[in-house]
Amino acid sequence: MDNVLEVKGITKKFPGVLANDHVDFSLKEGEIHALLGENGAGKSTLMNIIYGLISPDEGEILINGKPVHFHSPKDAIACGIGMVHQHFMLVPVFTVAENIMLGSEKLKNGVLDIEQVNKDLIELSTQYGLEIDPTALVHDLPVGIQQRVEIIKALYRKAKILILDEPTAVLTPQEVDDLFAIIKKLVQQGISVIFITHKLKEVLSISNRITVMRAGKVIATDDPAKTNEQALASQMVGRTVILKVDKTPAKPGDVVLDIKNLVVTDDRRVETVRGISFQVRKGEILGIAGVQGNGQTELAEALTGLRHATSGEIKILDQNVFNHNPRDLVEKGMGHIPEDRQKHGFVMQYPIADNLVLCSYYVSPFCRRGVLQNAAIGSNAEKLIKRFDIRTPSPYVPTSKLSGGNQQKVIVARELSRNIKFLVANQPTRGLDVGSIEYIHSEIIKMRDEGIGVVLISAELDEIMALSDRIAVMYHGEIVAVKQADEVTREELGLMMAGSLKPEIQKN
Repeated sequence: MDNVLEVKGITKKFPGVLANDHVDFSLKEGEIHALLGENGAGKSTLMNIIYGLISPDEGEILINGKPVHFHSPKDAIACGIGMVHQHFMLVPVFTVAENIMLGSEKLKNGVLDIEQVNKDLIELSTQYGLEIDPTALVHDLPVGIQQRVEIIKALYRKAKILILDEPTAVLTPQEVDDLFAIIKKLVQQGISVIFITHKLKEVLSISNRITVMRAGKVIATDDPAKTNEQALASQMVGRTVILKVDKTPAKPGDVVLDIKNLVVTDDRRVETVRGISFQVRKGEILGIAGVQGNGQTELAEALTGLRHATSGEIKILDQNVFNHNPRDLVEKGMGHIPEDRQKHGFVMQYPIADNLVLCSYYVSPFCRRGVLQNAAIGSNAEKLIKRFDIRTPSPYVPTSKLSGGNQQKVIVARELSRNIKFLVANQPTRGLDVGSIEYIHSEIIKMRDEGIGVVLISAELDEIMALSDRIAVMYHGEIVAVKQADEVTREELGLMMAGSLKPEIQKN
């Protein structure tokens, strides 16, 4: 097969960073070529260059053997390149047809020809096996169908090369299977796919070739049949990585967190948490599984004092903390790894040292008589940077300068170094590479073994199953099942997450 896309010697420098270092990469017609690498490995930079979002300092791009120069995504689209971003680029209040035609509108007598676009989309969806209702409003569609809209949008613009960035990040197992069936059908019809992901099992199951990047360079290009998860992880990180979570059976103690009939509304005053009840004991991890958008965010915010609940009970060690503020909850023993680390995890402009004492800067030894003790703050930072392997040249570097994985380590270091009773860990490894995931997982298990109760909220079903002792499934704001982690299958959880299977809730 001939190359439909080839990049040669692509180099891109940013201030202080060599993001791409003479990268060579190719894509054959009808091929699924996976691109793996840690955060900061250069994957996104390379894809942004291919899609025309940024220009390379050196190197060239060839489409069907001919050199091209992209000044914007419009140029890339004109050459048959489409990209489906991890965070969908859709307008929720628009219909499917309106979203798809944005930027390439069809007019009839000076008016948008929605009727013709609807016909074109039905024909296109039939051709590629992408069933869709062009008249449906996007905000009414499940996540998996919204992703389908993004793919159709690229095909509508005549894409022959499709870049999929973390396409399975928020999908249930059944939706992943549907997506893979769609990708395989697209390939059969001549579409070529670049598949970017952190999930090694998926790469091995669907790819024709796998390219691994590390520190801006291509480390290897492998045949999936001749490699495995362990080898790929080691190539990505540059060392041996323990992929399987090593944990002993839990030894639950007293109830540390007790939730009864909790009701929470979102910013639109829509009820998103609908009278849920559960308990978490010392020394156990309760995983909250569910497709994103089923009330998990509002639940986490209510548990951590970031959002007022409408009604219900929240108790920590039998103390009523319903609608208490975050500082009071912290002082009563709460730890929190937030879903949005940059918004709720730290102050981006502050140095690492200051962010490591955000929860305790006002108490001894960090403060005396209202005066910050900089020596103690610096000494604490040096100790935690070493203990938690935060990669930084100095404790006084702004936290904004760190990679995503190291930013997450700052939060984990701060929360785990305090005397906490329970932890709310919300999407603790989102967007992290295998090395950082391995580290975060081991620290959460260590906390559990030290007698801390953990509420783990994650859209990653593999993470939920690997870490949890019990699993509660959320669907439409309700807990539809609570199961022992070793008594439920991945497929059963996926069906519950999609609302297709609602077994009786087991007692806590």
